[in-house]
Amino acid sequence: MHIDHAAPEPVRRRAGITAVASCLPELEVTSRQLQERLATASGLSLPARMLERTTGIASRRAAAEDEYASTLAVRAARTALGRAGLAPYDVDLLVFASATRDVAEPATAHIVQAELGSRAHALDVTNACNSFVNGIDTARAMILAGRARRALVVTGETPSRAVRHAPSDSGQLRDGFAGYTFGDAGAAVVLEAVDRGGILDVDTETHSEHWSVGGIFGGGSRHPRGDEHTYFRGDGGELREVFEKVGTSVLDRMRQRTSLAWEDFRHILVHQVTVPYLERFVELTGVPRDRLVVTVPELGNMASATLGVQLDRVHEHLRPGDRVLFVGLGGGVSIMTMVWEKA
Repeated sequence: MHIDHAAPEPVRRRAGITAVASCLPELEVTSRQLQERLATASGLSLPARMLERTTGIASRRAAAEDEYASTLAVRAARTALGRAGLAPYDVDLLVFASATRDVAEPATAHIVQAELGSRAHALDVTNACNSFVNGIDTARAMILAGRARRALVVTGETPSRAVRHAPSDSGQLRDGFAGYTFGDAGAAVVLEAVDRGGILDVDTETHSEHWSVGGIFGGGSRHPRGDEHTYFRGDGGELREVFEKVGTSVLDRMRQRTSLAWEDFRHILVHQVTVPYLERFVELTGVPRDRLVVTVPELGNMASATLGVQLDRVHEHLRPGDRVLFVGLGGGVSIMTMVWEKA
């Protein structure tokens, strides 16, 4: 008698985060110190505690003169590799994913790799404050496509270098005010194929018609030279209005597609610009406050490193099966969600 054995269904592989690390520069700059520097350099009379009262940011970290975006990325990378029990040569894909870079050319990923001493395929991914999450998604796609076995995704953010510390008048102060929220940091994750858990869902929404609302417009072919274009420019109120106008549709789609409620996430990591903006995000989305990892009052807006620093703070307390939601907000503008489950 012939028995027809059905072929077993293939195991669906996912890419997962298997190690996390972050790096904060030692130098702390309080909002009071920053405001005193602004007032002294500009001669402007500023209301008492103006920066802290309007942003909710008490302090932030700043890279030293001999520290660069790659410096912070390398430190985080070495810690992440150590926690994973890996050597640099165990990685075959290195993604530097940051709004900040060391140089215009070549890719900062090569500078990071030279310091680490590896030979992985190295490239940069840049998309404002969503760079790190975009980098993780890029590495995930390459692992699933069979183009990489193990990836190291790093970010090093030094946006404090783009802050105008000597505005000539109140107009320049207002034009660059959003930059005074910036803090420096680095982060890194190791990604590998996993049999359970891993990255379960990714979604993005992009509204590129708002690309000019805020940014650093120098260094490219439009403004290749000139210090004037190396400072961050953007109206914080206008940026906030754009994100409110875009709305919560990407979050609504994620919840409908995954059938996950807010309570199904152990933590919800949200890009944080100011305390008032974070409070408005909670109000608009209904995200429970007790699921948030709040970093902005003590560390400021760390650009794309924000979510990496938050993940590092909670990672060691996660248990297998715990889910984490990443919510990225970036100039351009783009919104991004990523659902990750610890294996």
